[in-house]
Amino acid sequence: MLQSPPPKNTVAEVTDRSNQVVLINVSGRDRPGITSGLVSVLNNYPINILDIDQAVIHNRLSWGMLVDVNPDGLSPSGSDALFRELLFAAHDMDLDIRFTPISESEYNDWIAGSGHDRHIITVLGRRLGADVFTQVTRLVSSQNWNISSIQRLSPRGGGSSGASSGANSSESPARSLSAVELRINRKSGEIDDLRAACLSLSATLEADIAIQEDNIWRRNRRLVCFDMDSTLIQREVIDLMAEAAGVGDQVSAITASAMNGEIDFSDSFRQRLSLLKGLPVSALEQIDREIVITDGAENLLRNLRRLGYTTAIISGGFTWFAARLAQRLNIDHVHANELEISDEKLTGRVLGDIVNEAKKAELMKAIARDEGVTMDQVIAVGDGANDIPMLTAAGLGIAFHAKPAVRENANTAFRTVGLDGILYLIGMRESDIQSAPRKTANS
Repeated sequence: MLQSPPPKNTVAEVTDRSNQVVLINVSGRDRPGITSGLVSVLNNYPINILDIDQAVIHNRLSWGMLVDVNPDGLSPSGSDALFRELLFAAHDMDLDIRFTPISESEYNDWIAGSGHDRHIITVLGRRLGADVFTQVTRLVSSQNWNISSIQRLSPRGGGSSGASSGANSSESPARSLSAVELRINRKSGEIDDLRAACLSLSATLEADIAIQEDNIWRRNRRLVCFDMDSTLIQREVIDLMAEAAGVGDQVSAITASAMNGEIDFSDSFRQRLSLLKGLPVSALEQIDREIVITDGAENLLRNLRRLGYTTAIISGGFTWFAARLAQRLNIDHVHANELEISDEKLTGRVLGDIVNEAKKAELMKAIARDEGVTMDQVIAVGDGANDIPMLTAAGLGIAFHAKPAVRENANTAFRTVGLDGILYLIGMRESDIQSAPRKTANS
């Protein structure tokens, strides 16, 4: 028999008996059996559950359920009994409970907004403070979008991204990465305006803000295509070759203009390569030993391999280096420029067509076609102007530590985090990432 009165901090607001839809909110200390205890009360009455959600933060529960209390003509006295029994059940479990009637117009608005124009915002950074969330949430509201849920993807309080350190790698096991996902739906705003605003905001924050449509393709990417220079590795190989040849300043100036889109890539490529005529192969071998892999790359590729993704290097650099990098990172496909070598020295020319911006996009589409995946399932990652056609053709194009013109043409831009931030964009959580097998000398 229920004899204890409901606690003072319990609130019941159901006074209009004409309301059929009621929102039940419960909060308190989390422990096993709360949901089953409350739902078992509901099971005694002819009601419909319309929606349910639950979150736990630091052992504090927030639980909500939207119910239709009158689908089969439940009498007012019956609904009174339901609410009263829930009140006492909550009291026995030391929980706060609130009942809020939902009007027909509110319910219809909720139905109309459900399942339409849904997007995911992923916020990533070394540290995500209140200042970041203040500005991101304020921006979402100002652009007329509504936040429906927020969840943490990274460890509580940040933590290791699961990266491992090793030779020729900048990854560190102590490196922290925080990631939070916001699910949003459109009120009256436009996605292009929101995307532009997020890109502008992320340039002022120590955080990256990625936006994706919340559809089946976001959870079903199958192919990831990478640029090599300044993307998978930290420098432009042709600049390293130029330094070895004693023409570093000349080549770097041409490279910078090409990556910024100021001069045609193919023309700049021929100019730079001609300056390297006579460079011995032994210099290439020394450069390869000194190449530094980009932060997060090994962790990203290890996890992509485990998940069955196909990976590719599509580079305006050289197969001499790309093939070795692909072997090191276990990448499936390699497309780059073939150096012409005579008497163990560079001739200053390449064999075959130059892999320029148009060729990159063409090669990516060919790989996707051969692998049987749609372009919606493709992720492309690059930093230079010659990557723009590839980034815009992919379902998700990521401008990685890129030039301004590239960031403006990509779906998403990473400026503060490493390449393994991509794992959060494909729906992985930190516990998934940490479970990846470590690379060994024999792997």
